Amino acid sequence: MSGISQSAASQHVQEVERRLGTAVFDRSKRPLELTPAGKAYAEFCRDVLQREAEFTLQLEGLKAEIEGAVRVASIYSIGLTEMSRLRQEFAGRYPAAHLTVEYMRPDKIYEAIHNDAADLGIVSYPEASREIAAIPWRDEEMQLAVPPGHALAGRERSEPAELNGETFIAFDEDLAIRRELDRFLRAHGVDVRPVLHFDNIQMIKEAVASGAGVSILPARTMEPEIAAGRLAAVPLNAPGLARPVGVVHRKKKKLNRAAQGFLEVLVTTGLPSAL
Repeated sequence: MSGISQSAASQHVQEVERRLGTAVFDRSKRPLELTPAGKAYAEFCRDVLQREAEFTLQLEGLKAEIEGAVRVASIYSIGLTEMSRLRQEFAGRYPAAHLTVEYMRPDKIYEAIHNDAADLGIVSYPEASREIAAIPWRDEEMQLAVPPGHALAGRERSEPAELNGETFIAFDEDLAIRRELDRFLRAHGVDVRPVLHFDNIQMIKEAVASGAGVSILPARTMEPEIAAGRLAAVPLNAPGLARPVGVVHRKKKKLNRAAQGFLEVLVTTGLPSAL
């Protein structure tokens, strides 16, 4: 029944008795009975097997703990509110997993992925390379951001040409979103007057809210300020103007179960209607 032949079993018993220096079976009786030494040895074996089973469970727990950690590097505009929603969704699906999120500039996110300081990166205008895989997540509509008292604030829609001559709060020149917005403005023959530039959306929103100028930002990032009456968003008559957001990771890195789970949460909640 155990899959061991009688010959192999007999040889094993003989080897055990040789090592112990005493018999483990009383061969004068039929059926065979364990000797006192044999009973002690059997108890010892049961204890060893039990401890092996406990060790295996403990080892699996340690493996699960390691596999249950995921480090995410994110751009600042995936704000605390949205990340909190993603964290809750992740915790609901994978209660034993642990999620760590760090916010940083896009170039620092790619650096963290390269250096294995992060498992997944959430970036705008994701770029794949020989070492980096880029997974599309969602496209965010870009709209005109103005202070509530601006002349365009009440408009249902604005033409790009209406931005001619406006003081403009821009992104830093080394960012992909700045290059894309500059290309958009040139394509529509729009000449704005940049007065300030920042490396993150939050600072640009604050500058617009204070009346320093206007800007073009992803609509969903302005929702808290619009609700508070600090900003107004005006759709632009420019189909296709959107900021792509995606997930990056190192191609040669095998994602653990937690990272795969968080990626699944991102993919299934990436549509704008998920907010």
